[in-house]
Amino acid sequence: MSASQSSPVVQRNGLPATIEALAPLAFAGYAHFTAMQVRGGRVRGLDLHLERLRVASIALFGRALPDDQLRSHLRAALACAPADVSLVATVYSPAGEFTAAGADAEPEVLVRTGPPSSGPRGPLALAAVAHERFLPALKHVGEVSKTYFLRQAAGQGFDDAAFVDAQGRLSEGTIWNLVFWDGEVVVWPEAAMLAGTTMDIVRRQLDRLGIRQRVQPLTLASLPGLAGAAVMNSWTPGVAVSRIGSVPMPEAPVFLALLHRAYQMEEPVSP
Repeated sequence: MSASQSSPVVQRNGLPATIEALAPLAFAGYAHFTAMQVRGGRVRGLDLHLERLRVASIALFGRALPDDQLRSHLRAALACAPADVSLVATVYSPAGEFTAAGADAEPEVLVRTGPPSSGPRGPLALAAVAHERFLPALKHVGEVSKTYFLRQAAGQGFDDAAFVDAQGRLSEGTIWNLVFWDGEVVVWPEAAMLAGTTMDIVRRQLDRLGIRQRVQPLTLASLPGLAGAAVMNSWTPGVAVSRIGSVPMPEAPVFLALLHRAYQMEEPVSP
């Protein structure tokens, strides 16, 4: 396949994936992954993606593949893909799920590409949903609740959903990190959640810019005291949020521009 073609690339351990190799993985739920946007064959926050895969592999499988091996699999897929793509790297155990076996099995990697994405334009209205993800610090597969709550929110006239934990604290969205603005300081929710790679890119670049940040518990009752809200993920460093539950959020174009500026400061690198 030439790099000019737009057909998706699907590779297993750096080689084209066959139907026989993929069949046991259909609907499998004991795996983890990272998602990234590739532009010009380069990725922002590659170190964060590799760290995410390493930490999750140790947590789920008790071992992790070397970074060099993971990068080799990414390069193999990108060599067959257009310069601009969405890429998902999933790490799993060949022992499968629903078994106690697999402690000695070497993790394997499935890499697939698709069309590039920059996310929705926004602003988004988010339903407030009582929910806490299992193993929230890991980006793992098989989370039916995310799609369930997204569709429930859409049926109620919202665009997506934000999760509220048992203590009443906002944590994250279905596939988003939440971020807020008080007019001077960037505010991150304090709760158990997945720290997104885009979130970590923005945080370290805001530090470079000298922009103050703080982490604090945020409830629906505390939102009226804030000056703006946004969501971010691998698609985008910032989409405006106009409402969470019944609480309207003010427009904050300066805040959104700041998030995008911080993200653009991160130098993309080749795997």
